[in-house]
Amino acid sequence: MRKKLTIALVAHDARKSDMVDWALYNKEFLSHHKLVCTGTTGALIEEALRAHGIEVEVERKNSGPLGGDTEVAAMVVQHEIDLAVFLIDDLSAQPHEADIQMLLRQCRVHNVPIACNRYSADLMITSNLWDADDYVPSPPVYKPFDREAFEEKMR
Repeated sequence: MRKKLTIALVAHDARKSDMVDWALYNKEFLSHHKLVCTGTTGALIEEALRAHGIEVEVERKNSGPLGGDTEVAAMVVQHEIDLAVFLIDDLSAQPHEADIQMLLRQCRVHNVPIACNRYSADLMITSNLWDADDYVPSPPVYKPFDREAFEEKMR
């Protein structure tokens, strides 16, 4: 890949080992990009990659419950994040659920790809669209559905 991405990596406690395992599996790819992580996740990923001889740029934010999800969402709003991987613990209640939903929403509103499981993360990082000079993502369109215009277009 020619383009250097800024990739947000966020993982709840029950998913941190999965995130570290994913990062190690993709260490060669990640070594060419800037990582923005919430607190402990960033420390674990940085330590794991360095233990495997990979020097990587990691910008660490606060932990999620202390505002890290909000900090990453602000970077999304400022168009500073190209891709987010957020491994959510869907089996436990989260005290900062509003922040989690805000981060997910900002990624959707600002057209930032967000993967919430390893499979979708792998598909996203291997996409050839990252370097396609002729590809420009279409911005989201928010307008009421016009049934008559749709039916006219279908004729």
